[in-house]
Amino acid sequence: MSTCQQTAQLKPSNGALNTLKKLAKLHSKKLVVTLLLVVAENVVYLLYPLMAGFAINAIINGQSLHALLYALVVFIMWAIGAARRSMDTRTFARIYAGLAVPVILEQRKNDHSHSTIAARVTLSREFVNFFETHLPLLMTSLASIIGAVVMLLTIEFWAGVACLAVMVFFALFLPSYTRKNELLYEKLNDRLEKEVGFVGTACENTLNKHYNFLALVRIRLSDREAYGYLAIGIAAAFLFAMTIWLMTMKGVGNAGHIYSVMTYMWMFAMSLDDGPSLLEKYSQLKEIGKRVNTGLVD
Repeated sequence: MSTCQQTAQLKPSNGALNTLKKLAKLHSKKLVVTLLLVVAENVVYLLYPLMAGFAINAIINGQSLHALLYALVVFIMWAIGAARRSMDTRTFARIYAGLAVPVILEQRKNDHSHSTIAARVTLSREFVNFFETHLPLLMTSLASIIGAVVMLLTIEFWAGVACLAVMVFFALFLPSYTRKNELLYEKLNDRLEKEVGFVGTACENTLNKHYNFLALVRIRLSDREAYGYLAIGIAAAFLFAMTIWLMTMKGVGNAGHIYSVMTYMWMFAMSLDDGPSLLEKYSQLKEIGKRVNTGLVD
């Protein structure tokens, strides 16, 4: 594509969701291949506890060939993961290379300072990071949470019901949690946009105040994430205690069943554990979308 054609494509665009949609549209083929690998990886990952349970029962019954199918599942899961990781860098390095120039040109048109432009180019990288790191993590977490709940409802009903109740409980706190995170990121990004100017001209006292403020905001964000992890840990401990008590009272004697239930419980808890960091990323992208004009086409 010529320089003139590229320039003709540029037009103002604000909002994190619009930017993500436009990036997805511009690079749809590359993203589809990468995300299909993520989906395939998740499908195998969801089958893993069930296959492990079958393998345990096959070992107990002396059925070695049946048990060896588990090794095949493990190999397929790692092979798909390797293919995805190989694609990631090629795809997302090129996407960012195509994003940086429109961002710079749009900020120039709006007469922003060099320090603000430099900061916003750096911030725009977060949109690419979303597709590279956080979208696959989001897909994996959602697939694992929903898949684990469905499997638990099938093989250990009341454990699945308890997991659903925990999901509803945490969902009630989502709006206020993300809103507070967004306010903190607004303060953080306001300072980051001034950082280049501070480095060149500010006195020692001003620099100390600037970096101490950045540290304080980042600590508050980290504390909020830590409290989220703790809340999820308490919920996970409750779920495991309840499930173990139910299976003990019921007298489950099938080793493969016990393993599958405990693994799906662990899958649910670990995927729920990704929630605080994903919500933090959502708040960060939403705030960046208010200030960074990427200049992408509709």
